[in-house]
Amino acid sequence: MSRSFADLGVPSPLLTVLGDAGIVTPTPIQEATLPDALTGRDVLGRGRTGSGKTYAFCIPLVARLAASGRRSAKGAPRGLILAPTRELARQINETLEPLAKAMGMRTTVIFGGVGQGRQVDALSRGVDIVVACPGRLEDLMGQKHCRLDKTEVTVLDEADHMADLGFLPGVTRILSATPSDAQRLLFSATLDEGVSKLVNRFLVDPVDHAVDDGSATPGPTAHHVMRVASDDRVRALADLGGAHERTVMFTRTKHGAKRLAKQLTGRGVASVDLHGNLSQNARVRNLDAFTSGEATVLVATDIAARGIHVDDVELVVHADPPAEHKAYVHRSGRTAR
Repeated sequence: MSRSFADLGVPSPLLTVLGDAGIVTPTPIQEATLPDALTGRDVLGRGRTGSGKTYAFCIPLVARLAASGRRSAKGAPRGLILAPTRELARQINETLEPLAKAMGMRTTVIFGGVGQGRQVDALSRGVDIVVACPGRLEDLMGQKHCRLDKTEVTVLDEADHMADLGFLPGVTRILSATPSDAQRLLFSATLDEGVSKLVNRFLVDPVDHAVDDGSATPGPTAHHVMRVASDDRVRALADLGGAHERTVMFTRTKHGAKRLAKQLTGRGVASVDLHGNLSQNARVRNLDAFTSGEATVLVATDIAARGIHVDDVELVVHADPPAEHKAYVHRSGRTAR
């Protein structure tokens, strides 16, 4: 019999928020990590995307800050969540904000690709929790808009993806700027060498909870290989996309994603693209169109294979083969979770 959130020690204002969101039963990673995280232990949580990690760290982050009762100072957040991509940072904040609000706390999101004005304003007014991508956060720290010496709890999400994107030196500098006695929660699907170094350097006597090692594709997924002549490729992809209500197609390059989305739309299959060349507004607009069903196909580069949560994806197509096996697992994991 699994325990309830109340059994795990979640404060009642947060139970109300969870209940309102229809979240009643903890997932295995939440059940495993919450008791330790809520008591202030450093936690190393391993579970794939979609295992419920976001609540597993947002709940204790908010609860610990509420319990400590300190006030936030201008430009000095008390809680910090680091995420590898803008989309993931936005999605984490959507989960976090109602929880923080219930405890009278404010959050803000910090990432590149947009002007820094709003982010600087929020920091100067004083926010309790910052959800940030490492690059822009370091920029703002360098400009003296943000300091981390008052940070009580730091969360690192998708640490393995941070490593893949080359962010670990920045993450190391950021973590070094937080107090050494601060609580640290690190979540990762896999424990590669770079991630292990972070764990060994920054986590003190961490409790290790591995719910899923991320090495297998989640759930019962059918895998098919289709061999088509290059001239038939777009027609075959349009047929596949047109036969399902929600399909994600992966390409190797940004240019390839843009071109394929255009070709599919030209064949009557409403498609949008998602990649690093788009402005932040365009990324949000395209993701919203796919989430709402206005577009039935999302054509994406591998940056979208991580951290983007869209429910009820029926089919994932590798329009270009992935560069390495981990990318295949993360791409494929969009459907079965």
